[in-house]
Amino acid sequence: MFELKAVDPPADEVAMIDRIAELEREKCAAAAEQAELTAAFAARRHAREEAEGVPARRRGRGLAGEIALARRDSPNRGGRHLGFARALVHEMPHTLAALKAGALSEWRATLIVRESACLDVEDRRELDRRMCADQNLLEGKGDKRIEADAKAIAYELDPQAFVDRAVKAESERTVTIRPAPDNMTYVTALLPMPRGVSVYAALKREADVTFDGRCRGQVMADTLYERITGQPAEVPVPIAVDMVITDETLLGDNDIPARVSGYGPIPASIARRLIVAAATGTRTRATLRRLFRHPKSGALVAMESRSRRFPRGLAKLIAVRDDTCRTPYCDAPIRHTDHATRHADNGRTDALNGIGECEACNYAKEAPGWTVTAGVDENGTHTAQFVTPTGAKHHSQAPPLPGRQSRPIRRIDIVFVDDERFRPAA
Repeated sequence: MFELKAVDPPADEVAMIDRIAELEREKCAAAAEQAELTAAFAARRHAREEAEGVPARRRGRGLAGEIALARRDSPNRGGRHLGFARALVHEMPHTLAALKAGALSEWRATLIVRESACLDVEDRRELDRRMCADQNLLEGKGDKRIEADAKAIAYELDPQAFVDRAVKAESERTVTIRPAPDNMTYVTALLPMPRGVSVYAALKREADVTFDGRCRGQVMADTLYERITGQPAEVPVPIAVDMVITDETLLGDNDIPARVSGYGPIPASIARRLIVAAATGTRTRATLRRLFRHPKSGALVAMESRSRRFPRGLAKLIAVRDDTCRTPYCDAPIRHTDHATRHADNGRTDALNGIGECEACNYAKEAPGWTVTAGVDENGTHTAQFVTPTGAKHHSQAPPLPGRQSRPIRRIDIVFVDDERFRPAA
């Protein structure tokens, strides 16, 4: 196990700030070494697979996932780390040298690599030379300045590639959601610049003519919600929200937080208010469905389903149990319900062998050399062990559900809300 040695702080403030600066340079140097090792690891893996006769299209499959696990990062970022390392080591030696010397942070080096991505190799090397050959030119530049300088050079070197990249970016427009503190969420829309500016201008215009006690930001947020959903801001939209809550919390006997799948815990009082509003409102609907948890570990072990199709109910059970992708460090939404032990290897289609995964992680673990084994620990918690082609082992366990552990088994332990017509659980 890696441990930092406990050290006494320097005796004076000057020594302290010097040590802070020294540690920052060491972090940059470590990032450069990580990039070099990542590029070398990828090259060696490709060479071995080529010697073994692996088809070209399949070489390197799962590589980004291995790098992500080694860095305790998400698979999506693993792909970025791999691309970053290859660009630095093979095409941008001056940027790599600046990172080693501490003249660039890893993030600022990433910005330079990102802005050069649309260029061919020769132009990318020219951008690298102009940006980082003289490390003194990097002194005092912040993130925005670094990004702007790299973008300007890229445009000068190949205007058409820059325009083509902007056109391609329009195809990547999307909307994402992620949790925010205090029971809030960030809903982010990635739009072409004219559309994004138009959206903001329309919301701002509404705020400029509204005077009802709400601040500008509140008016803009409420207007956005109302125009997208077609509902007044104070009326919830009837959509499916999987909320896991104990019967005791639902009935007001305690205040154990509930959990919304894909979001996280929410206060008990807010959970009860949402359920009551959904169950009694004229514009929304709710249903309660019983789920059963292990009395010791709190793990989800079964679910009452009104569906006649068992696979759909089983998939819902696994999704609620796992909450997000079960690959370690990956918090992506579940897209696939997959067999831990492959079906082709006689893996069973049941809750024990089933795991929820995002699409990328599911495909990554199908690469040669990956194995996943599912089970339960002594407390009844569902676990999974991921073994990469290098033999590295990484562990994952399903998150605990709301409620106290080590209490007598009750018939009804957990309920959640979705968008079906409200009917009390039998």
